[in-house]
Amino acid sequence: MHDTRERLLTATNELFRCRGYQGTSLKQVTETAGATIGSLYHFFPGGKDDLTIAAITESGEAYRQLFELFADAATDAADAVARFIDGAADVLEETDYIDPCPIGTVAREVASTNEALRQATDQVFLGWIETAASTFESDGIARPTAEELATMVVATLEGGFVLARARRDATPLRIAGRQVRGLVEQAMQTAPATS
Repeated sequence: MHDTRERLLTATNELFRCRGYQGTSLKQVTETAGATIGSLYHFFPGGKDDLTIAAITESGEAYRQLFELFADAATDAADAVARFIDGAADVLEETDYIDPCPIGTVAREVASTNEALRQATDQVFLGWIETAASTFESDGIARPTAEELATMVVATLEGGFVLARARRDATPLRIAGRQVRGLVEQAMQTAPATS
C-alpha cells in the first residue's frame, strides 16, 4: 500500500516537471504510477489538490535535506550555496532542461487561483529559507542578514531555473551561483567576531 502512495507521488512530480500542474491529469498520474483512480482517492481523498500538496511537500523536504547534505560537506556557507546551485545547473543539463523543481512550477501556475496550493508552496519555500538562514547564521552572519540572503538564494535559484530553461543553457544559473557565493562570502567577512 505504501508503495502505491509513493508511486503516485513520484509520478505526480515527474509529470509536473514535464507538463506542469495544469497539463497533468489524474488519469495521467494513475497511468504513470501503475495505480487505479480508486487507490489515488484512497490516499488523497481531496483529489488533485491533496495529491499536489503531498507531492510538493515531500519533494520540498527532499530538496531541503539535499541542501543540508551540501552544507555538511562544504567548507563554509558560501561554498555550500555555490555547490548546491552548481549541482542544480548540472541536473538541468543532464535532464535536457526538464524543470527540476515541481514546487516552483506549481507556484507559478496557481499562486493567484488556488489558495491551498499557494500556501503549500509558500511553506516549502519558507522551510528552504529557514534552513539556508540557519546555515548562514552558523557561519557568523547575523540573523536578519542571514534571512535576507537565504530569501535571495531561493529567489535566485528559482529565477535561474527559468532563465536556464528558456535558453537551454545552464550558464545563467552558474553565474547566479557565483554571484550568490560572493555575497555570502562578503556577509561572512563583515560578520562580527565571536569570542
